[in-house]
Amino acid sequence: MFSRESLEKKQISVYAVALIVGGTLGWLSPQIGSFLEPMVSSIIAILLFSMFCQIPFLKLREALSNRRFIGALLLVNFILIPLLVLALTKLFPQPGPVLIGVFLVLLTPCIDYVIVFTQLGKGNEKLILASTPVLFVVQMIMLPFYLWLFIGAEASEIVRIGPFVEAFTYLIIVPLFLALVIQFLARRNAGGVKALDFTAWLPVPLMALVLFMVIGSQIDRVVKEFNIIVAVIPIYVLFHIASPFISRAIATIFRIGPSDGRALIFSGGTRNSLVVLPLALTLPGEMATIAASVVVTQTIIELIAELIYIYVVPNLIYQDV
Repeated sequence: MFSRESLEKKQISVYAVALIVGGTLGWLSPQIGSFLEPMVSSIIAILLFSMFCQIPFLKLREALSNRRFIGALLLVNFILIPLLVLALTKLFPQPGPVLIGVFLVLLTPCIDYVIVFTQLGKGNEKLILASTPVLFVVQMIMLPFYLWLFIGAEASEIVRIGPFVEAFTYLIIVPLFLALVIQFLARRNAGGVKALDFTAWLPVPLMALVLFMVIGSQIDRVVKEFNIIVAVIPIYVLFHIASPFISRAIATIFRIGPSDGRALIFSGGTRNSLVVLPLALTLPGEMATIAASVVVTQTIIELIAELIYIYVVPNLIYQDV
C-alpha cells in the first residue's frame, strides 16, 4: 500500500528524476525555462508552507533561546565560511563580474529552502526556522562589508535591501502565517485536522517540483555562458565538500548534539541563491548576465549537493549517538 512513509523513503530517487527531466527539457526547449522561471518563487513558498505546517511552533521559543547554537551559526556563516570563500577565490582567481557573482551567492546563508533540506537530513528544522530572522538581518549588514573588503567599494554599492525584504516576507512570513492558521484550526475542528494531515503529503512532491522548475528554468542560461562560468565549478564543488566538515568541527567545539549539529551543517552548506539572483541582475550590461549565470550555476551544483547531504550528513558526518 502506498503511504507517506514509503514516499519519503524514495524521495532521493524522486528528486534525481526531477533534476534529470527538468534539465533535459530546459536544455532542449529554452521556451520551457522562460515559462517556468516566474513560478519558481511561488512554488518554493507553497513548499515552505507545507513544511511549516509540520513544525510544532509552540517550541520555537525554546529553539531561539539556544544561544550556543546561535553563536555557532553566526561563527560558521559569517566568519569561517567567508574565509573559506576567500581562500577558494584566491586558489581559483576569477574576473570581476564572475567574482561578484561568486561572492554574492556564497557569502549569503539561505533563509528559505534550507529549512526543508534540514528536515529531510534529520536536522533540527525548528532551530533553522527560528534563526532565519537573525541570518536575514546579519547578512544584509555583512554582505556590503564583505564585497567592499574582498573586491572594493564599487562592488559593495550594488547591494539593495529590497530583494532581501521581499523574499523574506514572501517566502517566510506569509507561508508561516498560513501554517499557523492551519494549526490553529486543527486544534478546534475535524476539518482543520484533515487539512493539516493533507499538508504532510506535500513536501516531497513539492520539493521535486521545485528542483524540476529551478533546473528547467536556468539550465539554458548556464549552457550559454558555460565557457565563462566553467572556471567557477571547482570553487562550488570544493565549497560543498569543505563546509560540512567546518560546521561539524564547530558543532564538536560548541558541544552541539546530532540533530542541532546537522542543522548547523545544512545552514553552512546552503546558500541564498534564489534571493541574490535579483541582485546579480541589477548589475550593468553584460556584467549582469555573467554574474547571474554564475549564481545559477551555484544553484544547480548546490541542489545536487543537497541531495547528497540528505544521506551523507545524518549517516556519515554526524550520526546519532
